[in-house]
This record gives sequence, structure tokens and C-alpha cells, in this order.
Amino acid sequence: MKLFNKTVLFSAVSAVLLSSCGGGAPILSTPIENIDSTPLKESALTESEKHNWGHLDLVKDTIPGMSVDKAYSEIIKGKKGQKIIVAVIDSGIDINHEDLDGVLWTNKKEIPNNGIDDDKNGYIDDIHGWNFLGDAYDEQLEMTRLVASGDTSAPRFAEAKASLEKELAQMGPTKARYEQIYGVLVDADEAFTAHFKTKDYTNKQVLDLKTTDENLSRYKQVAQQMNGFGLESIQKAKKELNGALEGLTSQLNANYNVDFKGRKTGDNPDNFNDKPGYGNGNVIPMKKSESHGTHVAGIILAERNNGLGANGVANNVELMSLRAVPNGDEYDKDIAKAIRYAVDNGAKVINGSFGKSFSPHPEWVREAIKYASDNDVIFVHAAGNDSKDVDTEPNFPDDNVNYVEVSNTYIRVGALAPKYGSDMVAGFSNYGKKNVDVFAPGAQVYSTTPENEYDTKGGTSMAAPAVAGVAALVWSQYPKLKASQVKQIIMDSGLPVATKVVVGGNAEDVRPFADLSTSAKMVNAYNALIMASQISK
Repeated sequence: MKLFNKTVLFSAVSAVLLSSCGGGAPILSTPIENIDSTPLKESALTESEKHNWGHLDLVKDTIPGMSVDKAYSEIIKGKKGQKIIVAVIDSGIDINHEDLDGVLWTNKKEIPNNGIDDDKNGYIDDIHGWNFLGDAYDEQLEMTRLVASGDTSAPRFAEAKASLEKELAQMGPTKARYEQIYGVLVDADEAFTAHFKTKDYTNKQVLDLKTTDENLSRYKQVAQQMNGFGLESIQKAKKELNGALEGLTSQLNANYNVDFKGRKTGDNPDNFNDKPGYGNGNVIPMKKSESHGTHVAGIILAERNNGLGANGVANNVELMSLRAVPNGDEYDKDIAKAIRYAVDNGAKVINGSFGKSFSPHPEWVREAIKYASDNDVIFVHAAGNDSKDVDTEPNFPDDNVNYVEVSNTYIRVGALAPKYGSDMVAGFSNYGKKNVDVFAPGAQVYSTTPENEYDTKGGTSMAAPAVAGVAALVWSQYPKLKASQVKQIIMDSGLPVATKVVVGGNAEDVRPFADLSTSAKMVNAYNALIMASQISK
């Protein structure tokens, strides 16, 4: 699963921009009876709130966070609980990051770098997890692989071919349009740099600018439009669009390219048992830009209150890193093997911030999800970023066949934005009354990125680890609970939302929030701990 695609944002920007520029407490059975009475937050979020909004409290802060800070200050109060191992299946994690290096899981049965499988688990030198991708990252999408196979008799081949052709027909014009926008932003940046005599001019300086110069006036209008789309400055917009262009180029070269060969592990991804132990023990991303897994991990368990950039949801946890998600669609084999590895090596919570619309071997992953459930392990999965109803349109992996579930510990998560009210569901988030369980903070989330840096990213990829963090937090404090109980606590203890919300970013599609998930609730750590304290007795 890729992050909320920047192309979504810049598709919205482009038409406007080009036209203007020429180109222990008692249980709370109903935590809040009617949150529609909660006042909307009218003022913009402060920098502190932006960096921590998912941990804030709806009633106190009028922001739809998970009441994490309240849970620590009023319930946990320094209690450590039992250590919980959390496995993150993703693109790799910078395990040397200053906010993650103190919470790593270490396989104590394995002697580092001796080239021997000391614990005989099938993986040599798996010290902090395993890398199922080997020395590769760019990959095709599953529909591209299906078309490249040439097997016209394969299920959904015609659908995959039509989807690929449609995407390619749109990619060229989109790339040309973005290049035109980027040129405008470069010109604007150069003009403001010359006018203010510094590259570090501020957005406020631009907005306060009074000038008779036609170019500067036009570029000021561009800056105002960028602000309207949530981009805080010309410099930020330029950086974001450059990233979008790089992403489009990568998509054309690899994701949608039927001739591209990305896999380097020497195994057959269509044979589950052909080469045990493929890959290697290096779980760190190959490039700094491969930041997805590091960001996800920080949301769950970045070291709390250490004076550094971010706080994770859970304390007293250990991070197991499983690199299995490429820049493209993950292989079913890799995901199934990663889930089983996590279960077999002691993880109690697994986070999966990935997903795809085509899956040649869904049964492999489904069986692994059932394996996790049978072994009392929670698997938290992102709902996806396609603004679609996953009850009617496929999104893999899943835990059911025709809505008959194989697991009672699988949690699928949709994403919230940081403003309570009709726009609280992130426009990119998938949803589904049957197939999405809960919603949690997922848009504009601040967390760790490689090389001791931090950044804001958005996607259901960010909402899933928020819930994984709550699961680990609850289980750490109440370790006698079963995995199925922890899942049910998370679903039952959330805050109900009685209001109607915009769905899929479409202002004409307004529905009751309750219609978008099974629980009809947004996750709340404070209430989850209260409910857990009662059930554990």
C-alpha cells in the first residue's frame, strides 16, 4: 500500500492553478452520549497540536484524537505493564532512528552475523526481524503482473488489462500537467527569493506582500491557492509536487511497466515452498526515501517523552521489523510468510499498512491471518486509500470469504482527519459497513522518518498503526485478555459519531458516520483501558 498519493492533491490543485497562472475508573458504557454537542474547533491547529493531534481528546481539545495523553495521565500514570512485541510488516524500518533504537525486538536465540541459523527457525541472522524483499524495492502492481503473464484465462485478466490501459492513458497527460505546475512554482520561488533577498522567506511575508509588480501579484495568488489546498508555503508546495513527479516517474518505469523485473530474491513468488528463508536479515530501507515503514513504526511505539520528535501510542513495547512491502504491490507469498514469522517469533500485535485490488494467491494470506488468530495474535490492517466501499470492491488482504470470517482478531481501519464534524473522515479513506471495523487518526500524522528525521504523512497506513498502538497499550496493561477480547474492546469502547459526514472526499456524498464501519465508532484509548479493566476482572 502506498501513502495517500500526492497525485490526488495535485489533481485538485491543477485546474485552479493553471487557469490563474496561465498555465481503574468505572466502565463507561456510553462514553459520550451525544458528541454532536462537542464544539467544533474553529481556530487552526497549533504546531504542537499538528504534531500530536491523534493523541488529543475530543471533549477537551475539540479534535477527534484517541485520548492517548488523557489515558496516560489519568489511568496509566507510569505503570509499565507487560512487554508486548509488535511486528510491523512494511517497507523496512530505520532501526537506528533516535526515537526507535531503544524499543527494538532482538532475537536472543540468534548469534549476530555468524551466517548460521542458530535458532533453526529457517532464517539466518534474523536479529531484529527479516527482509523478504532482499536487495529490491521497486515493483510492478499486481494488475501489471497479471497482464505481463499473458494468461488470458486467469481470473480477472480482462479487468486487469482494462485497468492498466486506463491508468497508462491518464499518466502521460497528468505528468505533463504536473511538470507545468512545477514550473510555475519554481518561477514563484525564484521571484520571492529575489524580492525578499532570502530563500527562507515565510508564507506570512508572501501573504502580507503589497506590490504593483504583476508577476509578484500573480505568484502571491498562487501561494494563496496553495494554502487553500493545505500546502503551507510555495517552498512546501514545490517539494510536494517534486515528490509527486518522482512518484509518477517511478510508477511509469516500474509499477505500470509490463517488462519490469524487480524481484531479486531468487525464489518463485508463485510457489509458496520453493525456497525457504529467502531474503536476508537487513531490515533497514535501502534509501532514505523509503520512509513509509519508519513512519508507521513511530506512530505505534516511538519512545515516549524522551525529548525527541514524536511520541508513539504504546509504551513498554518491542519493535519487530519485517520488510515485505515494495514500491508497488506486495507479493502474497511475502506477506503470508511475514505474518507467520511474526507469530512464530512472539509478536502479539501485527501491523499491516499495505493492500491491493488484485491478489493471485489470497488464500495464502488469509490462511496466515487465520494462523495469527488461532495463535492469539492481533492483525491490524489499513483499509486503503481509494475512497471506495470495500464491501463492494475488492481490497486485499482480507479475512473473509463472502463475509464469512476466518479470523476474530483481524481489525481493518479507516482514516480520520484532524477536524471534528462533517469533514472528519479523510477524503482518501476506504470504508465499508461490513469490512471496515473502526476509524482512527490517519490524515496529517507526524512521525519518525529515516536518519533521525520526522515528517507529516497521511493515509489509512497511518490509521492502522494508531490502532495497533492502542491494542499493544491495552494488552500490556491487561495481559490476561485474549486477542479476540482486545479487538472487541477496541471496537466497543470507541466514541460513537451521530453526525453525517462527507464520504470519499465527495461533498455530494453525505452519509451517517455509522454507515462506514462495523463498529460505527472512532477508536479511543482512554475508554479502551477502562473497558479492559472491567473485562479483565
